Amino acid sequence: MKIKHYIIIIAGILVAISSCKKVLDTIPQDSITDLNFWKTPADMKLFANGFYTTLPGPAANSTYQVFYDSPSDNLLASTPDPLLFDAMAVPPSGGGWSYTDWSNIRNLNYALSHYKTVVGDTADINQYIGEIRFFRANEYFNKVKTFGDVPWIDKNLNVTDNSILFAARTPMKTVVDSIITDLQFAVSHLHIPAKVDLGRLHHYAALQMLARVCLYEGTYLKYRNISGWEPYLTLAVSAAQDIMTNGGYNIVKGTGPYSFQGYPLYYKQQFIQEDLTSNPECVLPRIYILGIVTNRESGSGFGAGYGVTKDFIESFLCTDGLPISLSPLYLGDDSVWMEMAHRDPRLRNMIDNKFLPMFMNGADLVTYPVTPVTGSICPTGYLMAKFRDPIVKENDANATTDDWFIFRYAEVLLTFAEAKAELGTITQGDLDNSINLLRARLDEPGNFTMGRLTLNPPTDPNALINGQPRYGYVVSPLIYELRRERRIELAFEGFRWDDIVRWHAGKLIENPKTMVGLVVDSGVIARYKYYNNGLDQFSGRPLLTITDWDGKTKKLLQPYTVASRTWDEKLYLYPLPLDQLTLNTKLVQNPGWN
Repeated sequence: MKIKHYIIIIAGILVAISSCKKVLDTIPQDSITDLNFWKTPADMKLFANGFYTTLPGPAANSTYQVFYDSPSDNLLASTPDPLLFDAMAVPPSGGGWSYTDWSNIRNLNYALSHYKTVVGDTADINQYIGEIRFFRANEYFNKVKTFGDVPWIDKNLNVTDNSILFAARTPMKTVVDSIITDLQFAVSHLHIPAKVDLGRLHHYAALQMLARVCLYEGTYLKYRNISGWEPYLTLAVSAAQDIMTNGGYNIVKGTGPYSFQGYPLYYKQQFIQEDLTSNPECVLPRIYILGIVTNRESGSGFGAGYGVTKDFIESFLCTDGLPISLSPLYLGDDSVWMEMAHRDPRLRNMIDNKFLPMFMNGADLVTYPVTPVTGSICPTGYLMAKFRDPIVKENDANATTDDWFIFRYAEVLLTFAEAKAELGTITQGDLDNSINLLRARLDEPGNFTMGRLTLNPPTDPNALINGQPRYGYVVSPLIYELRRERRIELAFEGFRWDDIVRWHAGKLIENPKTMVGLVVDSGVIARYKYYNNGLDQFSGRPLLTITDWDGKTKKLLQPYTVASRTWDEKLYLYPLPLDQLTLNTKLVQNPGWN
C-alpha cells in the first residue's frame, strides 16, 4: 500500500511567471508573477515539481515504453526504421531543435536566475536548487546524445541576447563538463532519501545520474580515440562505488504470485511491482496511483507492432555461463521453448513463452501456447513481455499502477564493472560485488546456479559476424561479456541505443540476425496451425535463408523483405533542421547530413 508522503509525477504545473518589468500597485490575485513568487522554498518545490515528467517512465495515453529500445538491435518494427535503414531525411523544422524543444532549459535557467529572493532554511533551498540543476543536466545530456555539440546556455535570456541566441554550438566535451558540474552540485546538496518525499530526487539518484553521464562520455571518447577519457571513467567508478558502499541498496528476487508450473519468475516480478518505494533495488521510483496518475505499460506487448530480434535472443548465455556457441546445454532453436531451455532465466522472464503468464482467467494464470506473429502484434515471433502484469486491473485501458524504476541499482553495478574494466583496474572481487550479484538473483535452488563471471571468460565465436568483429573492432572477452550482461539486464529500459553510440558500435546493426525473428520450419508451421484453427500464419511471409554458426541451414521470419542494411557513421548523431541552419548561420550541420 503506497503511503501518502510521496511526489506524484503528473503533467505538472510550470509556474507561469511574468518576466515583464512593470510597476504595479497591486499583485493580481489570479496569477503567479515575480511579485508574489520566489519567496519561500515551497515556491521552488512547486516549480521543480513540473519537471518530474521529464524523467523516464510510462504515462497514460502515451507511447509504450517497449519503444525505449527502438531504434536498436534489440527490437524490430513491422516497418523499416528510418534511422537504422538510413532513410531519414534532414527535417525542414523541428527535429528536436525547435523553440519548444529548448523551453525546459529556458525555464530552468529562469529559475536559477530568480530564486535568490527566496528566504528560508538553506538546506531546503539547496535541495530545490539541486533538483533544478539536475533537471538542466538531464535536458542537456539528452541534447548532446542526440546532436553532439549544442549551445551551452546557463543564463536567463531575453530577445535582445543575440550574441547567445545566434552563437555557434559549444563542443560536446565542454557541455558534458558543465552537465557534470550541475550534477556534482546536486550530489552535494540533495538530501538523503529518508529526508525527502517518496519519489523525489535525492543524493543517490544524483550520484547514479553522474555515474551514467561519466560512463557515457568516457567510453564515447575512448572508442573514438580521443584523449582525456580516463578521468570520466574514474569519476563513474567513484560515483557508483559511493552508492554501493553507502546507499544501502541491494539486488533482490522479485516477489509475487507468478511461479508458474515450477518456473520461478524472480527477475520479471521486479518489474510488475505495485509499490517500489521500499524495494531495495529501487534508487528512485516513478509512482502511480489509481485515480491520480496511471500508465498503459502492462499492455505494451500487445498491438505494439514490435518484435524482439533473433540476435537478442541468441545473446543469452546458457546456465553453465557459456554462450550457445560453446555450451553443450544448448538444445537449438527448433521451438521457442527448446531455445529457452537451460538458458539464462531472464530470457524466459522477459520474452513470451508457454510458461510465462500473460493473462488471468479468474484465479487461473493463462499463457500463449504460441506467440502471435502478426505485424500489428509481434512481427518476429519473439514478444517482449518484461513489463506485462497478468492481473486484470493492470491491463484496463490506461490503468496500470505498477511503479517504474527511474533509477535502478542494477545499472549502478553494471556501470561500476564496465568503467573499471575499461580502465584496466577490475578485479575478481569487483565482479563478485557487481555482475555476479545480478547473476545470483537468477539462481533457482534445486534447478540450477547461473554461471559466475570470471576475469578470463572464454571467447565467444559469435563475437565474429561473417568473419568480422561484431562491434567493428575487437574487444577483450571480458569487455564483451560485460556488454552482453548490460544488454540483457537493462533490456527495453532505454539504454541500448545510447550504448551502441557511446561504444562506436553501429556495425552491430549490420548483423542479419538483427532483422529477423524465429526459425520457421515444418514443425513450427504445424504448431502454429494447430493453435490457430489450421491457419498458416507464415504463408506469404518473407523468410531469410542462412547457414548458421552451427552449420545448419535455416529459414528465419522477416517482418519485411529488406534483409540487409549498411551502417553509416553519420547516424550516430541526428541532423539539425534546415530552418535553424538558415536562422543561425553559425550553426554547422552534423557530418554526413549536408
